[in-house]
Amino acid sequence: MEFFTPKDIVSELNKYIIGQDNAKKAVAIALRNRYRRSRLSSTMMQEVTPKNILMVGPTGVGKTEIARRLANLIRAPFLKVEATKFTEVGYVGRDVESMIRDLTEDSIRIVKKSKYKNVETQAAEMADEVLADYLMPGKKKTGIKNPMELLFNSDHESHEEIEDPAQADRRQEIFAKLKNGELENAIVEIDVEEAYNPMVQMFSGSDELNINFQDMFSSIMPKKVNKRKVPVKKAREIIMQQEAQKLIDMDEVINEAIEKTENEGIIFIDEIDKITGNYGGESPDVSREGVQRDLLPIVEGTTVMTKYGPVKTDFILFIGAGAFDIANITDLIPELQGRFPIHVKLGSLNENEFKRILMEPQNALLKQYKELLKTENIDLQFSEDAVDEIARTAVDMNLESEDIGARRLHTIMEKLLEDILYEAPDCESKILIDGNYVKDKLKGSVKHYDIQKYII
Repeated sequence: MEFFTPKDIVSELNKYIIGQDNAKKAVAIALRNRYRRSRLSSTMMQEVTPKNILMVGPTGVGKTEIARRLANLIRAPFLKVEATKFTEVGYVGRDVESMIRDLTEDSIRIVKKSKYKNVETQAAEMADEVLADYLMPGKKKTGIKNPMELLFNSDHESHEEIEDPAQADRRQEIFAKLKNGELENAIVEIDVEEAYNPMVQMFSGSDELNINFQDMFSSIMPKKVNKRKVPVKKAREIIMQQEAQKLIDMDEVINEAIEKTENEGIIFIDEIDKITGNYGGESPDVSREGVQRDLLPIVEGTTVMTKYGPVKTDFILFIGAGAFDIANITDLIPELQGRFPIHVKLGSLNENEFKRILMEPQNALLKQYKELLKTENIDLQFSEDAVDEIARTAVDMNLESEDIGARRLHTIMEKLLEDILYEAPDCESKILIDGNYVKDKLKGSVKHYDIQKYII
């Protein structure tokens, strides 16, 4: 984060997201404040808590994308959840604490990936050593065939691998060929360990109990070993993963991941407006308000037990989002409103912004379709009037039916290029999409009921 000022963060977000400058500015400041907090004294650091953000705006205008790109930018643990997936304690469903456990899992994955890179070279050397053993002709191995024998046989030394010293030169020759890449396509049979997965399900309302129950079985029961015949190239990847697991200190991973979760974690809570009592949905009011009250201590700061240990939520950044088209922010319980002090309004997209979304971002839709058809040796081009017509159609369709923001462009582009995508590669090598083509393809198809099958 020391390399990203708020302006730099906004500049990075601009590569993927058009408009919504106020929201970008708010999250950039929140993110930079984390770095500033990390440079404070330990006493003052405990006093500075993140200022949670509440994004208000219709669907498809960039709320989720801003939060997701933000997390990718700094490689922080990130979790997106829908508030409607949770239920009040006492109801059947997911409890709000599960979001912290899921965030911790994401942090474990990030830290393990980082640690893996540190031992990757060593794991590759060990993988070649193991592969050389597998590729030795006539190699005899003895060992415990059934893992349960460990419970009844204490004579482990008798199961050591037997190797003929005369084959040392042959093994060295195979090892040299492995290093030179001469055996990449050779087929080898290897042993692959798989974690024991008991077919047991606890019918309880506690995610934590389910997790602990499964962990108990996985630690008691032996790992299942399957034999697989795969090319050497694939076998090396599998064995590298297994050897890297042995080299990585999981206690260090867990400690680092919990610290990363507590100080860098970001949770994006979508559809937060739908758990208000005045939303007008079908679920009971008591359940929706109950979810708010269960959510309050998580956002306010508490300690959640996970299978890796306790995780404090005091310094996790929470970003709430919702359309608030039926309910109002004031319909949230006052205590929860106070935990989202920064309110950001995201507006509907206009025609000019649709045009920019089509062309400017690094992942722009037009670029995606061009690259897709380039794999079929087809050069797809769009004229300026075609882009204008697509943007204009998107605005009209959002006005006459449900406003789904930039997602409307996916609907239009699939309809527009349906025939070309179907005919490829048996069509012209160079195709120009102009305004007349867009009008012709979308004529009579801009009504809501005509394109309903394309809306997810």
